[in-house]
Amino acid sequence: MDPIETLMNEHRRIEAALDALDVFTNRLETGGSAPAEDLADFVRFIREFADRMHHGKEENILFEAMVAAGFPKEAGPIAVMLMEHDEGREYVGVLADAADTGTIDGDARSRIASAARGYTSLLRDHIQKEDNILYQMAKARLSPDVYGDVARRCDEYETAHADEKKELLALGDSLSQRYS
Repeated sequence: MDPIETLMNEHRRIEAALDALDVFTNRLETGGSAPAEDLADFVRFIREFADRMHHGKEENILFEAMVAAGFPKEAGPIAVMLMEHDEGREYVGVLADAADTGTIDGDARSRIASAARGYTSLLRDHIQKEDNILYQMAKARLSPDVYGDVARRCDEYETAHADEKKELLALGDSLSQRYS
């Protein structure tokens, strides 16, 4: 499968989880049911699917190929994407710390809500930049051979992690159903 198409399809799944996280956050802010176990599930989905699998393919396959093809890593779109990946990890760290306590008390509610809102806002904007700018630059400027190598490496990654990806996507679907 085309690697950019795969990454964009993954973005749609991540966006669905972001929508669910917004509903969770709304419940949290209004005193509704927002169990720590569900927060832990959001953290797991984000860390294992959105970050390790999805961002991992971007950082270790696509961005590396783009840098090797002459895109700057320390400035421009790739630098911004990497910085935003790190910023997202900081927000998720706050969520993970809260989930690790096993309970969500009054003081934690505002901290969790702030981190969740920051993360969902950041990632929605980030996804739009990747879909509409960075990925299009990659498709336009990577040679067919380099793009083919990116596709091969992404396919190998997908094959090696197929069962885990299926499980994590099911978790994302479950979160979306719980918080729709």
